[in-house]
Amino acid sequence: MEGFNHSDTGSKNRGSMFVILRLLICTVVLLNACVSPAGLLPSLTSPEEGLKQIKLPKGFQIELYADEIEGARSMCLGTDGILYVGSRSEGNVFAVLPSNGSKREIIKLSENLNSPNGVAFRNGDLYVAEINRILRFKDISNNLKNPSYEVISDAYPSDTHHGWKFIRFGPDGMLYVPVGMPCNVCKPDNPIYGTITRLDPEDGKPEIFAEGIRNTVGFDWDPQTKELWFTDNGRDWMGDNQPPDELNRAPEPGMNFGFPYCHGANIPEPEFPEHDCSEFTPPALELGPHVAALGMRFYTGTMFPEKYHQGIFIAEHGSWNRTVPIGYRVMFVKTDNNKAVSKEIFAEGWLQGATAWGRPADVLVMPDGSLLVSDDKADAVYRISYQNE
Repeated sequence: MEGFNHSDTGSKNRGSMFVILRLLICTVVLLNACVSPAGLLPSLTSPEEGLKQIKLPKGFQIELYADEIEGARSMCLGTDGILYVGSRSEGNVFAVLPSNGSKREIIKLSENLNSPNGVAFRNGDLYVAEINRILRFKDISNNLKNPSYEVISDAYPSDTHHGWKFIRFGPDGMLYVPVGMPCNVCKPDNPIYGTITRLDPEDGKPEIFAEGIRNTVGFDWDPQTKELWFTDNGRDWMGDNQPPDELNRAPEPGMNFGFPYCHGANIPEPEFPEHDCSEFTPPALELGPHVAALGMRFYTGTMFPEKYHQGIFIAEHGSWNRTVPIGYRVMFVKTDNNKAVSKEIFAEGWLQGATAWGRPADVLVMPDGSLLVSDDKADAVYRISYQNE
């Protein structure tokens, strides 16, 4: 789970006991290794120095692509090689211009927005997702110095808990917009919660594509089958080792992935026992518990070795309330015949012991086949490339 608030009352007592136990363990066993209550670990170093600690498979290199991007979150690539980056609490949207041999120019397109996490690009226009609105910056590349936007939809809830959004255009030309649950575990009356919606940007009216989803902050389509895959953050306060985060596959509309009744493939929710896990679509792959799996992309480039072709890279933002922190890395998932068959760590080192200097938030495959990774703690974007030695 990525957020920090817990508004549901059913888990408060159990949550408080868990917090007390965690603090005791941190104090007695781990001494100063405890994660802070806000889940934000103290910085150890600058991004340039931090990158020296990143471990990658043989032949891969990582470098700083751009820094001073406050709260760098979701990314999309526009025309002319311009990278657009959203943020969350910082409220800003950035444009990162291609390098001209010197440090890349960064332009702040807008500020004081309501958690503009999601960015998407189509037909020259930049789309930005706030908590309850979708904005469109028309002809953005020609208006970088004087941008303006229009609201194409204000049909989404205003809850801040899991309210930040990742957005992308699907192969059908529709804009896909998720709506997270406004709680840790609950059953809201409004059916739009816990879904992935899609809308035509010209009418701004969302329709539900998939449901039973606690909070997805990353999705992509298989470049061969055009089927939707997405990450989902598991609930809190079931202990350090459950439930898992999920990688899910939705080949058609109308599928239900089980929340709040089921977690992972077969962990029933004790507060809502009225449904069995067999009634819902299980994950394509169970990820680590509390790793906060966010942005994901199929690898469509050719720079990396064949092993990585058509596989999935996932940014794990990292746990905020686990006794021993986990995540803070980039994972690779191998796929075969529409199935996720294995997972492995691809890049790690943002977490040093129990202290993290960075938190991967999104990944993006560039036209040359390199992989960008955003980091909202170190305010940076990195570039991972491969050179056969």
